[in-house]
Amino acid sequence: MYSTHIDRVDLNLLPPLAVLLEERHVSRAADRLRLSQPAVSRALQRLRRHFGDELLVRGPDGYSLTPRAERIRAQLTTVVTGLNQLFDTETFDPATTAQSFRLAVSDYTVSTFGPALVRQILRQAPNSTVTCEPLDVRAFDKLDAGTVDLIVYGRPAPERYRGQHLFTDRFVCVVAAEHPLARRASVSLSQYLRWPHLSIDIGQPGVDRVLEACGTARRIAVVMPYHVLGTSILPGTELVLTVPARLAAQYADSSRTRVLGAPRELGDLHFYAVWHPRVDDDPCHSWLRQMVRTVAATPA
Repeated sequence: MYSTHIDRVDLNLLPPLAVLLEERHVSRAADRLRLSQPAVSRALQRLRRHFGDELLVRGPDGYSLTPRAERIRAQLTTVVTGLNQLFDTETFDPATTAQSFRLAVSDYTVSTFGPALVRQILRQAPNSTVTCEPLDVRAFDKLDAGTVDLIVYGRPAPERYRGQHLFTDRFVCVVAAEHPLARRASVSLSQYLRWPHLSIDIGQPGVDRVLEACGTARRIAVVMPYHVLGTSILPGTELVLTVPARLAAQYADSSRTRVLGAPRELGDLHFYAVWHPRVDDDPCHSWLRQMVRTVAATPA
């Protein structure tokens, strides 16, 4: 039984070994390797010392392989194939992949372009699976652990992650059709602050961060956990719901609610794809990011 350590092996000898055992002739091996005959002879001598075997033995009809060389030649078929695959340029074919794609997203993301994203992924990668997890406080821990591939986030990526801007949205206000503000095209900040508000609790909403920076706050009368519930609560109330425009387009019932421009102080919303640096160059993850960019940039 033979034992060695890979760090003691000169892997540069592998190509001469493979060709010498196939050609069984030093000159022909030198031609194939584009090396001089003395260089190949020296390589053969080193191989003989390493294996403690003659490998090629000269006879009346040329060189023949020793029993050890025959065994090595059989093993090399698998070894060389494996090394070629190891060092070959990695490619990704969505049509044949059985990859599981895992995203951490808010219900805003799911509502506005989630269905289109799932359809696009499954259209191009029909054997894959798509899992959307809630965007919660554990999302970045999951990104670190590799149990989530991508986060769609309403802020720039934290410093130690990679990020790319996906799209920009704007805030709008949604009120009941009978609300005193309903006839307005937009509302000022002072008008906005006069009325009770329905807040969608997804951590600290961007609206409240902006108002806090302005030194003011709105009066929140109702808190709900999901955007999808928001507009259905408004009829018959004086509540103001502040949501991204793309979301209002999804859920606002024009017969029962009205959509107004939000105070300009609230600014725009910017959304980003966020991923871990270790998957920067992975072709599968690059493809997923491209899918998200393409779909997110297309209005519903």
